[in-house]
Amino acid sequence: MIKGESAFVANPQGLRLWTERFGDQADPVVLLIMGTSAQAIGWPDELVEALVSGGRQVIRFDHRDTGQSDCVDFAAAPYTLNDMAADAIAVLDGHQLAAAHVVGASLGGRISQYLAVHYPRRVRTLTAIMTSPLGYQAGPAWARALAGEPPEPGDLPAASREFLGHVAALATSPPATAEEHLSASVETWRILNGTVLPFDAAAARRNVEESAARARNLQAAAQHDLAGRRMTPEAQEPLSRITASTLVIHGTADPLLPPANGAAVAALIPGARFHEVPGMGHGFFSPGIPARLARLILPHTAAPCTLNDMAP
Repeated sequence: MIKGESAFVANPQGLRLWTERFGDQADPVVLLIMGTSAQAIGWPDELVEALVSGGRQVIRFDHRDTGQSDCVDFAAAPYTLNDMAADAIAVLDGHQLAAAHVVGASLGGRISQYLAVHYPRRVRTLTAIMTSPLGYQAGPAWARALAGEPPEPGDLPAASREFLGHVAALATSPPATAEEHLSASVETWRILNGTVLPFDAAAARRNVEESAARARNLQAAAQHDLAGRRMTPEAQEPLSRITASTLVIHGTADPLLPPANGAAVAALIPGARFHEVPGMGHGFFSPGIPARLARLILPHTAAPCTLNDMAP
């Protein structure tokens, strides 16, 4: 693995965010934004290396409440997706970067959409991976699925029955020991991988172990889910405001966010391209997936045009 340079940056409230920067600083910047409760190391080294080899510098960072970044008292100072998006801007500011090619996965994909809507000058291109539309709330669809009720007409599909059952079982009987937590986390990733492509259990276990070892407060990461549920007017702005050239990538076997979610994102963003990856689930622990994603991201970030640029 190529060596990155780690550094802390601070958001306007003084919250410290851990960052890692790779590649030649003369190359175009790709900012990687991870999903719910996931640390920077959730972005596979293989993907980072492929992007750097393709002439990009890469920055990944720990969200607040994850990894080496500061944790907050959510009960005393609850935050929202707006705040997590502002943290991403703080990462760019801390590295003195005017803009970046923004790549987000899952919740990070929604944060990326928020950036493209509210900070258009900071987003050179947008790549949204395995995500759903910014203002969409999946809770009601999940509740109907858990109750065995059919989906509402026109609603986006809920997570798979296996995943919902796994989450319900963990809520009923949460892991009590470190080994139980490790096993449960690896099982979560196995289910999220889907059933089409092979699952690299060893890689998933290494990631879970490393995440536990480097976390300041492993339990704090659960607060991302609370933040994601706090809908704000800013998060409901129409995606039609996005002018950045947009690529939406989604796996055909995603058990958490079925492909219709990604298709909905692409349909709402003017000029967006939708690319389905056969067999990919909701994660990066299937051999070859990081390299396949890099082959999609590299050409998209090679032409940093916007709709305004293309106007006559």
